[in-house]
Amino acid sequence: MATKKPTRRRLGPASAPGKRKSCHFCRDKVDQIDYKNIAQLRRYISEKGKIRSRRITGACRRHQLQVAAAVKRAREMALLPYVG
Repeated sequence: MATKKPTRRRLGPASAPGKRKSCHFCRDKVDQIDYKNIAQLRRYISEKGKIRSRRITGACRRHQLQVAAAVKRAREMALLPYVG
């Protein structure tokens, strides 16, 4: 006889009901993200220099794509380092 495996449930903050992060750019009604605004872009880069994901930053899909493009442009223009 086959026994049923218990379903795995995540424990911790992922399974707990909570408030969803809202996009900072949507809240401030920002249309375009400027690659020259380094102080704003640093919030979306980890200590190692990687671009943080939407899940961590709370940005919507549209603005996360713009953030990624702006970070890449700023790196190309030598405004941001590639490695932290």
